[in-house]
Amino acid sequence: MESSTPTPSSPFKPDILKGKVALVTGGGSGIGLELVTEFGKHGAFVAIMGRRKPVLDAAVSSLRSQGIQAIGLEGDVRKRDDAIRVLELTVKQFGRLDILVNAAAGNFLVSAEDLSPNGFKTVMDIDSVGTFTMCHEALKYLKKGGPGRDLSVAGTILNISATLHYTASWYQIHVSAAKAAVDSLTRNLALEWGTDYDIRVNGIAPGPIEGTPGMSKLGPDEAKSKSKEYMPLYKLGQRWDIAMAALYLTSDAGKYVNGTTLIVDGGLWLSRPRHIQKELVQEISRMVEKRSRESPVGIATSKL
Repeated sequence: MESSTPTPSSPFKPDILKGKVALVTGGGSGIGLELVTEFGKHGAFVAIMGRRKPVLDAAVSSLRSQGIQAIGLEGDVRKRDDAIRVLELTVKQFGRLDILVNAAAGNFLVSAEDLSPNGFKTVMDIDSVGTFTMCHEALKYLKKGGPGRDLSVAGTILNISATLHYTASWYQIHVSAAKAAVDSLTRNLALEWGTDYDIRVNGIAPGPIEGTPGMSKLGPDEAKSKSKEYMPLYKLGQRWDIAMAALYLTSDAGKYVNGTTLIVDGGLWLSRPRHIQKELVQEISRMVEKRSRESPVGIATSKL
């Protein structure tokens, strides 16, 4: 599904990731593919990991048609052997690894009472266990002095999260739990690996992004339209918005940012349905102000 909104030009220099090597799980479609595309446009060599070969082949073909050096590698983030193999092949192809992006995720709408323990476990395994597995196996490539690296610069990790668990979300208990774990991984790895190996670990929590598989399957069109009424910026985000945040966090522009999950949702996670219309609030406010002017000691003492 394509975005209906024109994509702005990048505010970053085209060589901001020049010579860097990035591996993106779930990079064959949606937000993951947008990240890979912008990484490539800004000078990076890119590898994408996914379970579906036709999706990988189509993504790689598109990337190469844009002059981006890219490879696709089949693998399941839930399987440690796949993680090890994909990382080895990435480094064999490009010489090293500078950026790991964990974007692979599973999601579907289901009420808690109808969600089976196996369904809950599946999402936890993909999102949280898969993220840890990829980070764990990538450590030796990302730390200073790792394969293909010198002793002066370490790599960076970016975990794609969500805002569902910041309050609570209908029919998303499995994803909320999984992404809460991802945020915890981000903070703890930033602490440990930032201290021990100078590796920066950050995250991005996207809001509703138009033109993505998630938006097409997680709710009917009328529900999406209704949700816009509660959004401070009153619009859906673009995949480009997430890609620009990723460029910032994985490049030298964000070299002093560590352990942060950047919320990119237009302020949606802060919002609630409006319980009083603005016009009524204005009317009440004028009444209070009038009473305040008429009382010599103010309305605060009017009932004493």
